Amino acid sequence: MNSQLKESAQRVQDKLSDLGYPNRVVELPDSTRTAQEAADAIGCEVGQIAKSIVFRLKTSNKPLLVVASGVNRVDEKLISTRMDDKLVKADADFVREHTGFVIGGVAPIGHPEPILTLIDEDLFHCRKLWAAAGHPKAVFELTPDELAAMTRGQVTSVKKG
Repeated sequence: MNSQLKESAQRVQDKLSDLGYPNRVVELPDSTRTAQEAADAIGCEVGQIAKSIVFRLKTSNKPLLVVASGVNRVDEKLISTRMDDKLVKADADFVREHTGFVIGGVAPIGHPEPILTLIDEDLFHCRKLWAAAGHPKAVFELTPDELAAMTRGQVTSVKKG
């Protein structure tokens, strides 16, 4: 672990501490921008990667964070129906504005304002998960229950198929 975290990763570490969690942010030498890159860098299964995907709800223009297992593809039609709003791909500016992070480093916590969050039920098949920590090379380990508690997210099915 680096003693000096990048500013965005330090924000995630500070949020973990503020919430009372002992979890530690680590910065890796290799990119964790994609679920496969993260799994390779960490040495875990792709399914243990809790990838954060930000969508824009078309009618309300609000963000929706979907935290999905690295092996799953998000079913946008299913989520649109559940949210009673059309999902639109969020561009990089929208993601940064609402999360404070760049795409590829979006953490499930530490956003400027609370974001409505859905959590992939398949993540609960794993004992431990790894999530982005504010930077494309920063991650932190957590359990599915910690993820649900930290984000106050709704656990649901999010995958295609």
